[in-house]
Amino acid sequence: MATQSPFFMFEGFLKALPTPPVPPAWMVEESHRRVVLLLNHVLQQEPQAMERLARQKGRVILSQWRDFTFKVQATPAGLLDLAGPDTTADLTLVITDESPLAIAQAMMQGDKPKVRIEGDVQLAAEINWLADHVRWDVEEDLSRILGDAPAHLLVQTGRTFAQALQQFVGKRTASSDAASGTAA
Repeated sequence: MATQSPFFMFEGFLKALPTPPVPPAWMVEESHRRVVLLLNHVLQQEPQAMERLARQKGRVILSQWRDFTFKVQATPAGLLDLAGPDTTADLTLVITDESPLAIAQAMMQGDKPKVRIEGDVQLAAEINWLADHVRWDVEEDLSRILGDAPAHLLVQTGRTFAQALQQFVGKRTASSDAASGTAA
């Protein structure tokens, strides 16, 4: 007998919810600026990442999922800046999974979301390298605010929770695959 993912029930519930209102343009732009600040903070912790991005200066990357778009441009300093709305993207990355739960489930299993890539191959290779090699040292940042011991405890608790959730999702997926007769 096939067992369904526990996320199936939540996905149906989310589809039944009305579409949220579209936020005002200023709010979208400000949230994009905050994301760019966070990305630049993470990039600054990895000099090789900044070197790679500096070689791509002026190149524009458009990321898209559903109706959400995010367009950034590599700067000569090896960081990112928001690209103008009229700029043409050199690389377009479209997340093809429609369901946020399917994306979360894939990420909890250690996979990347499914992405359709269009545009410059070299730029795509650099972005792929960044995605594979650059990680945010959350514990280091938290230790500046909370101190070393509380930051370590908080991050370790988060890792334990994430591992438990990952194991749960992995077991549910494996049992679902076995029940449907597909190889895991």
